[in-house]
Amino acid sequence: MSQHQILLVDDEWNMRNLLRIYFKKAGFAIKEASTGYEALSIIQQHSVDVVILDIMMPGMDGWEVCRAIREQTTVPILMLTARSDTQDKVHGLEIGADDYVTKPFEPEELVARVNALVRRSSISQAAKEDSDLLTYPQLRIDPDAREVYVQEEKVEFTPKEFDLLYLVAKHPQRAFQREDLVLRLWGYEYSGDSRVVDTHVKNIREKLHRAGLDYSPIQTVWGVGYKFHAQGAST
Repeated sequence: MSQHQILLVDDEWNMRNLLRIYFKKAGFAIKEASTGYEALSIIQQHSVDVVILDIMMPGMDGWEVCRAIREQTTVPILMLTARSDTQDKVHGLEIGADDYVTKPFEPEELVARVNALVRRSSISQAAKEDSDLLTYPQLRIDPDAREVYVQEEKVEFTPKEFDLLYLVAKHPQRAFQREDLVLRLWGYEYSGDSRVVDTHVKNIREKLHRAGLDYSPIQTVWGVGYKFHAQGAST
């Protein structure tokens, strides 16, 4: 069985060295980058299973790197930073990060979180391979290509936005609690609050509206969460 490949992105050698020790012990193969530009070069040339990404780096910070990675791949990203502000966490998740850990941290917990990301990524990939195209009025969701079309115009979504839209669209009329959506999309280890779901739903609605969809398929269920509904839909 091949080792999972992890990319460590941090401008501090001491931090990369610490992470290298723990993740090698956990059985990961390691690649390292000291700058955002180096990290993107590695992503383009090599297949990696997860990225640990520092935010505060000179030149190209972690926010920029995260956005750039998301334009190329859906590889799981864990942001590692000394910044513990809730808004920073929400921002990281909004732009495509899958998890967020603040320094100082317990190395065993970090390894456990990364293992959870790898497992969820593998499950998501398997589910994607077994899933079917969803077709609704003016709206088409292709899970194999991870593409969304409104009246044949492609609409760009972040990986988590796509996952949320596809999940609720695959179960029309089912009311999902916010906490259930957080659990399904971010996992047990997510330590933020459920507001991240509201932000993602808002972004999805705005993108679909701008693309010309004349109804809002993700409806609010007051006191519960959200459900998908499209009148006259077929699958």
